[in-house]
Amino acid sequence: MSQRISSTETGSIALGSLEERLSAHPHLFERIEALLNVVENSASDLEKADLAEQRVMEEVRQIGQQALVSWAEHQHQKHLELLRQNHPQVRQHLKKNFTGTPALES
Repeated sequence: MSQRISSTETGSIALGSLEERLSAHPHLFERIEALLNVVENSASDLEKADLAEQRVMEEVRQIGQQALVSWAEHQHQKHLELLRQNHPQVRQHLKKNFTGTPALES
């Protein structure tokens, strides 16, 4: 596979093949693979263009959703790392292990 160059917001350049880059995002990789299965009609169940169109649209929608989730997770991780670098004294908030009290009945 050929090498691709993509620039990010920070100006750094990431090199790698599409397969290498997708391996870092397994959920997105699965969605792309599902789209390819539709294109190749690997299940041999797509006889009409309407059904193929519906499947492609659904897969593209799911790819978009997964891409946004991956983007958000990446941004969150970047923000946490920056916060830890700038404020090493800050501790991560962990959920308390408290059972609570029973609700009052009316």
